[in-house]
Amino acid sequence: MRRSLIIRTTAVAATAALALTACGGGGGSPLSSGSGGSAAPSSTIIVGSANFTENSILAEIYAQALAAKGITVEKKLSIGSREAYYPGLQDGSIDLIPEYTGVLLQYINKAATETSPDDVYAALQKALPPTLVVTDKSAAEDKDAVVVTKETAAKYNAKSIADLAPHCGQITFGGPPEFQTRPDGIPGIAKTYNCTFKDYKSLDAGGPLTIAALKNGDVQAADIFTTDASIQADGFVALEDPKSNFAAQNVVPLINKAKATDAVKQVLNAVSAKLTTDELLTLNSTAAGPTKPAVDVVAKDWLTKNGLL
Repeated sequence: MRRSLIIRTTAVAATAALALTACGGGGGSPLSSGSGGSAAPSSTIIVGSANFTENSILAEIYAQALAAKGITVEKKLSIGSREAYYPGLQDGSIDLIPEYTGVLLQYINKAATETSPDDVYAALQKALPPTLVVTDKSAAEDKDAVVVTKETAAKYNAKSIADLAPHCGQITFGGPPEFQTRPDGIPGIAKTYNCTFKDYKSLDAGGPLTIAALKNGDVQAADIFTTDASIQADGFVALEDPKSNFAAQNVVPLINKAKATDAVKQVLNAVSAKLTTDELLTLNSTAAGPTKPAVDVVAKDWLTKNGLL
């Protein structure tokens, strides 16, 4: 994680002053505050993110869009995986985070079987605890995928996970530690495709460690998100998932119900209405580009382009 960074700025909207605090990940969890996280005042929304670039960009988009409407926000970015940040949503130390419908549903209800976007969203709304709600889901979708190099795909004549399955015993798989136990991770792939990999290397969430391991052959298959810019840039192959091991994963704001006022929901729904899968690809490609712009800059440019600032 990045060194802890706390920046407090004040921006003046048309009718209100805003306090904006940005916290990146540090040596400890961004949720830590003395002995633990604490809830924000009722007028402040704490926006968190997972520890990968796309999610941090989305969190910045939510935070800046809310701030532009005079809503006071605080940012705690790059917290970690769902297993790290979800408790913060429950105890109030964060209020809002960009989520993905299918994996969130399976995290809450490991027996969930829904796979289509609308079915997953409906089931998620019912499965959430009473203190949390989701606003409108976006059309943007970013799924986990089993990704291989072109050479591996050609070697096994593999276009899908089903094609790869007979050869899984020869393959070392790489991904984040949590993918090893999540229902749609290694257990799901084994159950759905009868695919048991030779070995598993714990890396990062589709980040530089995973990309490097796949490129240099330390792993022959990896968990990489479908909107990751490296798939196109490095000529990787995202294998098809014909049996829908990975459910629909539409981007959706997950928020503390007590903070989901009509004004807040209107802002978040406006963002979701503009967000598409192609837009996610562009955001990720921009962030990974030669100049490596900061996530807040990428977010601001997107909001400006879409008339949300």
